[in-house]
Amino acid sequence: MIRITFTLAALALSAGATLADGNHAVDEDGAVKSPADGAITASFDILAAHAHRDGRLVTFHMTTNGVAGADIPEAVGETGGAPVLSYVWPTSLDPSSVGFEGGTGILALAATSHPDFDDTPWFDEDADGDPANDGTKWHSHWVVLTPTEGCGDGALGVRDIPEGETPAMPATWPGLPIFLDSPGYTPRFDGPEIAVTVPFASTVETSGTSYDGVTSALRVNANIHAPLLCVTDVFDVASGDLSLPGRIE
Repeated sequence: MIRITFTLAALALSAGATLADGNHAVDEDGAVKSPADGAITASFDILAAHAHRDGRLVTFHMTTNGVAGADIPEAVGETGGAPVLSYVWPTSLDPSSVGFEGGTGILALAATSHPDFDDTPWFDEDADGDPANDGTKWHSHWVVLTPTEGCGDGALGVRDIPEGETPAMPATWPGLPIFLDSPGYTPRFDGPEIAVTVPFASTVETSGTSYDGVTSALRVNANIHAPLLCVTDVFDVASGDLSLPGRIE
């Protein structure tokens, strides 16, 4: 269940509300365009997804048919069974490009909200002095997605780390037994637009990287056990078929 928590005016006045480049994904040449669909909640109805680079920096952004970030999950009061809402940019980059074990699945950048838990222990998103109470605030993750039988037939999940295994993880991995990084890149909102700018190491070649745009819901396993985090609903896919037709130039 989704609840609306912000008005357009509140979003416009929030910190970092104005995007640095002033251009929305829907206005960009080469963006992955998607038709409006009135059956989808407007803030998750994708009109366009785009990614572009400036040296080592890549900005991933998405234009929606409503106010991006306006809807967050309804809290259930505990981590087990907790819902997660997300804006996601799946890429063709190998997971090793951001510090995960290589060849382990689809590397995706995600902006998420989940009021029942906080998985960014190194960051205090609401600046109240407590870094452990910020899950509701939209924040960024790198995740590695794989087909996960335990999530349902043909469903994707965030790749689990089996007990006893120690695959490579990024330095800002929050310690959860899944392929999830909490790098602290702040999502920025501008009406229908969400954008996240991320730096890459100089050794990572991002030019020519393929990408797509997805809005989705996930849920923590009620037993907080493998699989830990499953994709439970895909609201929209910019390409329509997750073919990653976008190219970072």
